[in-house]
Amino acid sequence: MEIMRIGLDLAKNVFEVFGVDNQDKEMLRKVLKRNKVLEFFSQLEPCVVGIESCGGAHYWARELRKLGHEVRMMAPQFVAPYRKGQKNDRNDAEAICEAAGRPNMRFVPIKTEEQQGVLTVHRARTLLVGERTALVNQVRGFLTEYGIVLPVGRSQVRSQLPRVLEDAENCLPHLARDVFADQYSRLCELDRVIAEYDRKIDTMAKANDATKRLMQLEGVGPLTATALVATVGDIKEFNNGRQFAAWLGLVPRQCSSGGKARHGRITKRGDVYLRTLLIHGARAVMRYLEKKDDRKSLWVKAIRERRGFNKAAVALAAKHARILWAMLSKGTDYQVVRA
Repeated sequence: MEIMRIGLDLAKNVFEVFGVDNQDKEMLRKVLKRNKVLEFFSQLEPCVVGIESCGGAHYWARELRKLGHEVRMMAPQFVAPYRKGQKNDRNDAEAICEAAGRPNMRFVPIKTEEQQGVLTVHRARTLLVGERTALVNQVRGFLTEYGIVLPVGRSQVRSQLPRVLEDAENCLPHLARDVFADQYSRLCELDRVIAEYDRKIDTMAKANDATKRLMQLEGVGPLTATALVATVGDIKEFNNGRQFAAWLGLVPRQCSSGGKARHGRITKRGDVYLRTLLIHGARAVMRYLEKKDDRKSLWVKAIRERRGFNKAAVALAAKHARILWAMLSKGTDYQVVRA
């Protein structure tokens, strides 16, 4: 019989392959080196290939699709329950093959090179922003050791550090001045590179109809719009807005039994970066709630009064996720609903 489904355990250099026929009988078990993977699959008849969503998974999924195979990518936490025995490459490949054949399995959309290119800009920017924050904190901490306390904030450090360096009467030794001068130069360079990335993201947002439409929603700017479109891909993979919010980890964690529903904190599943952007956007919107009287604003005010600012911000982020799903799936503009 021919091979109908394959589980491919991805790695850097050594790949484990496990295949079954249409009766789920084992037909193939093989170890491949990296440079032999595509050669091996090019010699097979088109079949279903299951892989885990991990580093390099989208690249391999695109390459296997070019060879005519149907690729099914799954989150690792959904594959783990199908593993028999201890964790190793052999058992992982078999578990991936088993999970790929389940009719109710949730599969991860495969990203294009363009989508991954946009996300590369976002990831690089995030790293630089974190590095800049660490640098500012280190400068403030070092200066405190010399009795110089700068106000909190990146702009404060950038504006006041040159004055500290020019002040010849403070107690900074020459060696420390050299270090602070280098750190100031590094801070200026980080600001320049991050601003360049921001311009690239802004240009991408203005060049895409979907992102321009998403930015009509308050709390959604070029960062959130481009990251969402690049991360999600085909929004119709989600049946409704609640499923999309759940995919982002913005719905309550359930611990229900015996017909009694118990809800806790949000699940925090899915893309951390995208969820963070939505929550920060919701926080920004909540600063101006007092000036608004539309239905959504009144709803958020009521939640804030009952549950506090932070929980209201998360609830608003979840609602924004549902609205964004509707705007993308239906191709509509954002419409404010008056009370």
